[in-house]
Amino acid sequence: MNRITGAIIGSAIEVHKHLGPGLLESAYEECMVYELSNKGLYVERQKAVPVVYKEIQLDYGYRLDLLVEGTVIVELKTVETFCPVHEAQILTYMKFTKKPVGLLINFYVTLLKNGIKRYKL
Repeated sequence: MNRITGAIIGSAIEVHKHLGPGLLESAYEECMVYELSNKGLYVERQKAVPVVYKEIQLDYGYRLDLLVEGTVIVELKTVETFCPVHEAQILTYMKFTKKPVGLLINFYVTLLKNGIKRYKL
């Protein structure tokens, strides 16, 4: 797991170093997929997250940004600062998909290490 999250963070730093802050999330997402794929990692984009309520499954339209190697959820943001709703979002995605690790990455910051949060269930 640490190898995967390390590769994700390294890729995010590389993307941020080349593009800087201020672009749309979709641009960072495209570049992250490129970097991670070049490292030989399997990446799924905009993966549907169904909402499960009791015995029914609602295909409500929630989508996580990236799922890397089927285990790590990556949510990309371009916001001034993380809000509680961002943490709630990634934790909910982790719960519904039963994935153990999530990374919340904010490309809007000047120094990317200040825009990365790791979550574990």
